[in-house]
Amino acid sequence: MLTMREVRGGSWKYSGASVKSSATVAIVVLLWWHGVAQVKSQRIPALFIFGDSLVEVGNNNFLRTLSRANFYPYGIDYSKGPTGRFSNGRSLIDFLANLLGVPSPPPFADPTTTGRAIINGVNFASANGGILEESGRHYGERYSLSQQVLNFQTTLNQLRTMMDADTLRQYLAKSIVIVVTGNNDYINNYLLPGLYGSSSNYTTQQFGNLLVNSHIRNMLALYSLGLRKFFLAGVGPLGCTPNQRARGLAPLGRCLDIVNQMVGTFNQGLRSMVDQLNRNRPDSMFVYGNTYGIFGDMLNNPAAYSFSVIDRACCGLGMYQGQITCLPFLAPCVSRNQYLYWDAFNPSQSAVYVYAWRVVNGPVNDAYPINLQQMAQL
Repeated sequence: MLTMREVRGGSWKYSGASVKSSATVAIVVLLWWHGVAQVKSQRIPALFIFGDSLVEVGNNNFLRTLSRANFYPYGIDYSKGPTGRFSNGRSLIDFLANLLGVPSPPPFADPTTTGRAIINGVNFASANGGILEESGRHYGERYSLSQQVLNFQTTLNQLRTMMDADTLRQYLAKSIVIVVTGNNDYINNYLLPGLYGSSSNYTTQQFGNLLVNSHIRNMLALYSLGLRKFFLAGVGPLGCTPNQRARGLAPLGRCLDIVNQMVGTFNQGLRSMVDQLNRNRPDSMFVYGNTYGIFGDMLNNPAAYSFSVIDRACCGLGMYQGQITCLPFLAPCVSRNQYLYWDAFNPSQSAVYVYAWRVVNGPVNDAYPINLQQMAQL
C-alpha cells in the first residue's frame, strides 16, 4: 500500500481541489493504465502547439542543440521508442490530443510535416525555448515563442494552398491553440545569473510582468492570423523539481520556496490577462491552465494519484537525481508510474496524464474560465 507523503512548500501548497476531485482523477488514472479510458470525440479540426519540452514531440531533433530526447531511455514506455519527447512515454500533448479526439500533431521541423500531414495541426514546441528570445541559448538552437509564431505563419501559407478563404477561416476559428511556456525563462534564464543578466536587470515582479506582456503579444499575433481558441498554461511549482531541489538551498525534503514564489507573478498576470482578452475579444476564448495548482495537488496528495516518489527524478544523477538530467542509456527507475518526475526538469508520463485529464474535464480551479472539453464544443 502506498503511504501519503506531503511536501509543504510554504506559499505554493494547493487547496483548490477537493478530496472528491482527487479521488475521481485517481480512478481515471487507473482506468488509463488498464487501457479503458474513453476518448471523447470533439469537432476540432486541428491542434496547434507552442511551448517547451512539456509538449515537444521532436523539433529539437532537427536543431543544433544539446537539448534532445531522441535516445534511450527517453521513450522507454512509448510504443515508438525515443522520438524527441522529454518523457518516459507520451508527452502532455499526446494525452490532450487523445482526450479531445484529435491526432497528436507532428513536429514542424520534420521535413515530412507537409501536405496532408499538417491538416490536423502542427507542433511547434521546442525544448529550452522560452517566451524571451535569449532563454535557453546556452544549450544551442531552439525555437523561442516568437520564432514558433513565425513558423506557424509558414504552416499557414501551406494551408492557404489547401483550402479556400472561407473554409480556412472556419478551420482556424475551430482549431485549438495549446501554449505551455515560461518554464525556461526561469530555469534557463532568470535562475542562472552567471549566464544571464535578467535577475540583475529586473525584480521578480518586473520579470514576471515582462514575460506576461511578451507572451500576450505573441498570442495576439496568432489571433490576428485567424486563431480564436487559446489554452494558456501557467508555470508549475518549479521549486519542487529535482533540479531545483538539487541546488541545496532548501531544507532536506522541502521545495525551494523562493522559486515557487517567483512564478506566482507570472501566473497571476497570465490569469488576469485571460480575463481581459475575453472581455475585449468576444469572438474568441482564452483559457488559463492552473499548472501550479494541479501539480501542487499531486505533490501534496501523492497517494491519491498512486505516486510514491515525488522528490527525485526517475532518470538522472546526483542529489535527487536532479543535478545531471537523463543521459543516453542511463538506467532509469523500475517503477516509473510511481514517480512524479521523469528527469531533472520534466514530469513523468503518469503525471502529465493527470494534468491533461484535469484541464480537459476539470472544474474552474483547473481550467479557467472553462475547461478544454467545453472549449471544444464552442
